[in-house]
Amino acid sequence: MKKRKNKRKPPQPSLKAIWRAHIDDHPIGLAWSPDGKRLAVAGVSGPITLFNGADGAVQHQLPGHPLGTMAISWHKDSRLLASVGQDGKVRLWDAETGRQTSEMAGGASWVEGIAFSPAGDWLVSAAGRKLRLWDATGELNYEFPDANSTITDIKWRHDGKRFAISAYNGVVLYSPTKAEPRRRFEWQGSTLTLEWSPDGKYIATGDQDSTVHFWITGTGKDLQMWGYQTKVLELAWSFNSRYLATGGGTQAVIWDCSGKGPANTQPITLEGHRHLIKHLKFQRRGMQLASGGNDGLLAIWKVEKKKPVLLAEVVFESPIAGLAWSPDDRCIAASDESGTLSIAAGP
Repeated sequence: MKKRKNKRKPPQPSLKAIWRAHIDDHPIGLAWSPDGKRLAVAGVSGPITLFNGADGAVQHQLPGHPLGTMAISWHKDSRLLASVGQDGKVRLWDAETGRQTSEMAGGASWVEGIAFSPAGDWLVSAAGRKLRLWDATGELNYEFPDANSTITDIKWRHDGKRFAISAYNGVVLYSPTKAEPRRRFEWQGSTLTLEWSPDGKYIATGDQDSTVHFWITGTGKDLQMWGYQTKVLELAWSFNSRYLATGGGTQAVIWDCSGKGPANTQPITLEGHRHLIKHLKFQRRGMQLASGGNDGLLAIWKVEKKKPVLLAEVVFESPIAGLAWSPDDRCIAASDESGTLSIAAGP
């Protein structure tokens, strides 16, 4: 990494690396264990590396999925890691021993999505139009009716009582205790990603037609935000549900959802990236926002209504591939497409 050169504004402090590592692969997944003791990095060709969160020592090299890993998710106890991949399997791994504990059929040749519930009692997987619910041991509880089209994302509500999927035609809500959908938020378009607000009031979606939708979960009404440069794949809520940060261009666009909501308001914009933003992550309990782009820039911002502040920045040699704040918010993990991994202390 090297410090970013920019004549348009005074130089910003560079982030201080705590440790660095490298995998010989393109990182497709980056996730801290809930206790912060391990960092899992999944490579697109299959292997999953478990690093010691404190010093970067490799604890285990999991074989992952032979045709390629697609996604990973930690159980809340920090011992169990779930992964899915292009072999059509859902796999569970013991992070202490590095051994596989379960292998389940995802229902299609590729399994793209996986997510443990916040309490760790449920695991939901998505493979094409197939949606399956497992318990933490790998036993199948439900196979839900096929989605209308390929499932593009899965997210649990923060209380774990509902989860939502996105696909063409909008968003569908489910309960882990019933086999039929609980509610549908329908829209004639392709929804690519979704995020629940922490208070459960909104579901935000990023869409193929370069828009962002806000679904008001209590009423089913929606708001649509236009004007993005490209399709929107990057969404991040602040912990207090006030701000939604969105990508879809070279600027991070932040909507204030306090009061009466974001309708008819002017968003906050963060400028600094020269190419498309690819990742956005708010701290878990703070107001710092990390942005990573195709220009290799990792920037840390303090989001405030009156005047957002750029706190620090650093440039990687390749486009940013993933971002993850540690559970205590004290450091940020970042990977780039060349396989470089850097854990830096927050500004």
